[in-house]
Amino acid sequence: MIIDFHAHVLSPQIKQDRNRCAKNDPAFAQIYGDKKIKIATAEDLIQNMDKDGVDISVIVNYGWSTHELCVETNDYILESVTRYPKRLIGFGAVADYNSERSLSEIERCARGGIRGIGELRPDAQSPGFAQKKTLEPFVALLRKHKLILMTHSSEPVGHIYAGKGIATPGLLYGFITCFPDLTVVFAHWGGGLPFYALMPEVQKTLTNVYFDTATSPFLYRPEIYHQVSQLVGSEKILFGSDFPVMAPSRILKEIDAAGLAEEEKNNILSGNARRLLGL
Repeated sequence: MIIDFHAHVLSPQIKQDRNRCAKNDPAFAQIYGDKKIKIATAEDLIQNMDKDGVDISVIVNYGWSTHELCVETNDYILESVTRYPKRLIGFGAVADYNSERSLSEIERCARGGIRGIGELRPDAQSPGFAQKKTLEPFVALLRKHKLILMTHSSEPVGHIYAGKGIATPGLLYGFITCFPDLTVVFAHWGGGLPFYALMPEVQKTLTNVYFDTATSPFLYRPEIYHQVSQLVGSEKILFGSDFPVMAPSRILKEIDAAGLAEEEKNNILSGNARRLLGL
């Protein structure tokens, strides 16, 4: 089995008229303002999953700037999961971490079957991502509904790309030290956070933290699979593509060629995801 833990879909309406969202939502404009950036519907994703041999995809949302776009895209994710219940698992999104309407939206999405919240933007959304008091109501809801939190992650060095942001390891580490019991997935290898696991206090804090491989070929050399497996264990790594930014097949080829032990490879491709999602 292969589970892609990081894919994106948007509705046909948004795909056909992205300008509407770009005008009203700065986060959308930053990511999708350029018409060269691909937008995929649920049907596009299912077709690509069949082509690349992916059994299940986790369709994650974005940390949009506006509550209205979060609701619209959450609705589409819930609808898509209903249409493809054996192929898709949904994550919802909120525009901030502490407003009443965002907390109510988490409740609504949880009732609809959402399994997580994310991919949020901890650097761009409500300030105070690493402040425990500010985030306690938000985290309490995640605990109540047993929801996984996924955030975008950024490398503090290296090339700049659209939407990179500054969700760097220091910011992410501050959050998990406040809420060490929460199950968290840091996308894009956590912006390099696994490399700090050589520090004993960091290693201890990563107990409930996982890292996905989304767009890995854009960010790191293929040796990263072996290196991170050594640093934090293969049981912390989730195969994720970031489709449609990158086809799953490209990352699957890297994993196949990484020289991992069979158990490590199975952990990354589906074992860890199955445990997290209770499949």
